[in-house]
Amino acid sequence: MGIGSDMYRQQILDHYKNPRNYGELEDADIEHVGENPMCGDTIKMFVRLDDDEETIEYVSFVGDGCAISQASASMLSNELQGRSLEAVRGMDRDDIIDMLGVELSPMRIKCAVLAEKVAQDGIKIHDGELDVEETTTE
Repeated sequence: MGIGSDMYRQQILDHYKNPRNYGELEDADIEHVGENPMCGDTIKMFVRLDDDEETIEYVSFVGDGCAISQASASMLSNELQGRSLEAVRGMDRDDIIDMLGVELSPMRIKCAVLAEKVAQDGIKIHDGELDVEETTTE
């Protein structure tokens, strides 16, 4: 374990203790909630789209859970701003693991990717591909 890993661990703790873009967003174009029942994590994401309806203008979230899930949601909320919906649809777990910068156990990967899955399922609901009442479970 090198100094780089320690830096990423500090970054995760910072995002957990001081989450960015935390709070509900009124008049969100996309709003969705998900949970990880194995760990007790919950995340609700809010997305405001640009006038083109394809570019993310702003993202916020609320939630509760372990440091990995909440830090991942905080970091992802920064990463998604300015991205297209298509780019978010194409994200996978490796994108989140790279963003976090640390190795994770299989149980922790579910915590890490919860926010990504919530955002992607929210887009699917927005596109009419999923039922509004469905909760994302990771």
